[in-house]
Amino acid sequence: MARTLVLALLVSLLAGNQAAIDKDEGKLPAGRLAASSSGSDQHNVINLSLHTGLTSDLDPALGYDLSRTRRLRDALNVFDLGLLAERWGQVEVSGGVSGNCSRDMRSYLGGLSDAKMWAVKMDDASGHYTSGFFYGNNYWMGSLALCDAIDDGVAAMATPSKDNSSPKVNSSDAKNSGLPFAAAHTQGYSTVYNAPPPFVPGFYVIKIQLNETLPTQVLRTIYVGMCLPSSCSIADIREMSEKAHVELPSRELKVLDIRVPTDKEFNIWADKTFCLLIVVSGIVMCLICFGTLYEIYLRRKLKEALRRQDKEMMNNSETSSGIGCASSDYSDTMTAHDDPLKQSSRSHDHSQSSSLKQLDQLVLNLPPNDNDSGNGHHDAEHDHDHEHHDHRSGNNSNSDEHLEGHLHEPEKLSIYSELLLSFSAITNFNAICDRNVGADTIPCIHGLRAFSMAWVILGHTCIVVFKYSDNMEMRKEVEQNFFFQAITNGPFSVDTFFFISGFLISYIYFRTNAKGKLNKLSKGANEFTAGTAHFFGLVAYRFMRLTAPYLFVLGVVQVTMKYLATYSIFDPPTMDHITCPDYWWRNILYINTLFPVDEMCMLWSWYLANDTQFYMIGAIILIVGVRHFKLSAITTLVFLVLSWITTAVIAFTNNHRPNTDDPLALFDKIYDKPWTRLGPYLIGMAVGWILFRTNCKIRLPKLTVATAWFLAMLNLFVLVFGLYRADLSQFTAAAYSSLSHSAWALSLAWITIACSTGYGGYINSLLSAPCLYPFSRVTYCAYLVHPIVIRSMALNSDAPLHLGGDLMVVMFFGLTVASYFLSFVVSMSFEAPVVTMLKILSPSRKKRLA
Repeated sequence: MARTLVLALLVSLLAGNQAAIDKDEGKLPAGRLAASSSGSDQHNVINLSLHTGLTSDLDPALGYDLSRTRRLRDALNVFDLGLLAERWGQVEVSGGVSGNCSRDMRSYLGGLSDAKMWAVKMDDASGHYTSGFFYGNNYWMGSLALCDAIDDGVAAMATPSKDNSSPKVNSSDAKNSGLPFAAAHTQGYSTVYNAPPPFVPGFYVIKIQLNETLPTQVLRTIYVGMCLPSSCSIADIREMSEKAHVELPSRELKVLDIRVPTDKEFNIWADKTFCLLIVVSGIVMCLICFGTLYEIYLRRKLKEALRRQDKEMMNNSETSSGIGCASSDYSDTMTAHDDPLKQSSRSHDHSQSSSLKQLDQLVLNLPPNDNDSGNGHHDAEHDHDHEHHDHRSGNNSNSDEHLEGHLHEPEKLSIYSELLLSFSAITNFNAICDRNVGADTIPCIHGLRAFSMAWVILGHTCIVVFKYSDNMEMRKEVEQNFFFQAITNGPFSVDTFFFISGFLISYIYFRTNAKGKLNKLSKGANEFTAGTAHFFGLVAYRFMRLTAPYLFVLGVVQVTMKYLATYSIFDPPTMDHITCPDYWWRNILYINTLFPVDEMCMLWSWYLANDTQFYMIGAIILIVGVRHFKLSAITTLVFLVLSWITTAVIAFTNNHRPNTDDPLALFDKIYDKPWTRLGPYLIGMAVGWILFRTNCKIRLPKLTVATAWFLAMLNLFVLVFGLYRADLSQFTAAAYSSLSHSAWALSLAWITIACSTGYGGYINSLLSAPCLYPFSRVTYCAYLVHPIVIRSMALNSDAPLHLGGDLMVVMFFGLTVASYFLSFVVSMSFEAPVVTMLKILSPSRKKRLA
């Protein structure tokens, strides 16, 4: 028995050292380089061979011989450096690689043969199949960072010997954490020194289509990262890829693309768009600094004027009363000058559709104009001036009426001063963070908008991080979870934005028109001329209002995606670096959804295009509805029904199954097209008219209220979770695709009406919480910037993500915080100043007082 065991061990060792395989029989050829069996190769498990030289099988009682079994690692050995080394003579003879590449490759292979540390590190930095293939691991990326660091050579914790051959680790240089329980980790790793390689290493990402029938039986696209000499071109790498794997009858390999992140082809400082962004950002930053300093100066000037005035009043009071105290109420006198300072933040609570609200009667303040559309931007119809109130309080004592002549008289600021103050960081920050809302705003809208934006970020986070994970199959598992339907049905969050936008344009337009402010702008014109003027005025205001931050972010997207597409080891999720330079003008005109999706720049901007197109339709309906209400109502109903029918026909003809298909499966046919998403916007307009007509005063029986709440919540629950493991027929699926978005809006309609008329209860308290106001006001900018944050996080990584529930939660909150931080910056720099300047330049503006 002992002899049998010894014999089995010897045979196993001999088989392990054998490196011959016959091509026709799927065996490795003989004569591999010594490097393939050297210590530097031990980590590279894809170099294992298949052996058929054994003539007898082991006794099952002793073990099993798998040497002739085709293992998964053999089928997935798509770039075998050892095999390439054996065939290198053939590669050079065929002339498939350039001279410089051939020279450097010989140095590299020779370095591996001699076990030189720089060559071992290059091999270590190259990717290969490890594990998890059947769990979605398509990224065998190696390490770009390690490949880059090889050329640096010297490490902090290792010092080379005199002959530069064997490094000596200086234990005294090791970092001591001072924590007893961490002693095992302080010296657990020491960077190994290597002499600089004779060439500059480069990192190549090879995209390969794997068609394997045995044993995997799958068609997959895999990505392999290889650290090779940078002198090799893409054509050289493609030629080497053809020679670096064994031809198997059951496997077909096809190189689809090769990317070189270390080529540094994109020089960001030479990019015109980037330079333009730097110039614009510099100008805006200067304006913000000057505007902020100017506001500080005016505030100090006001305080000094009040101090001198108070001193003068005290002196005059002593003369008039003779007893050293003012006969008038001193607090009243102070209030006469302090009221504008204190009341500025409260005035918009009691005024209607404010435009040029005053702060301190001196400094321009932009209180939060909450009458904005669903994505966080303000609509034009409500941006008209309030009637300005006289903040100079009268004196209660007739005996001191002569003191009024000594009061500080406010001075009118020039239009240039007002425009400069519109960039003040103090004013804009206070406006965004104000805990009050305007009279023309329904407070619960803030909560709906803020929570919907968080839902959008969550959905986009899952889409991107799943794409760049090494356990993609996890998605299929979590999709079977009941609660994951909340992410799968995330597109309903966009319907919330459409509903809010339609609601606000209708509600605010009717309120503004009821005050007669729109008639002032078209006084003396006939109905058609006035309506046309209103329409183009609204569209022009919206265009200027949205385009400033939009255009800036569009430039940031173009530059960012160019950079990531060049330097990232991953393929970008969309081709923005190609489409944006060619088709950015479609975004600025808000017509990008009318073109194929593969030509779309900034893919998530489809919502802005649709919302703007809906805005134009809604503006026409509202302008006509002021005098021809029935015509507008019929038109709205016709548009709604046509949207339903169109969506149903498209879904039916394309056999769209929302219960099984990816939500974005028919993106270019259903998801982003305006004629399929119009329903929630029109329903929102109808709700706005209802609340205007009733002045938010509706009395309903308790039973009706309870029934409406139950049906609304049930409807939302069914829409989000109702498709869980459901089996829909083609007709039912088409009907669901057609009506689901409008059904979602109907539930939102009840929530809005209930919260506006006193039937909201705890839900209204949650949605109207003041802490949500700042997040709601920057929703527009958050929607613009959050995909950039998500993509930058994923594409800047050196390795694929390994997803888990806890990691997803942490990533979501981290990306949300980062997105909102950037949105605050963009809003204060481009959104709030533009809104204020438009108000200052409006025809009905009144001058500021100082």
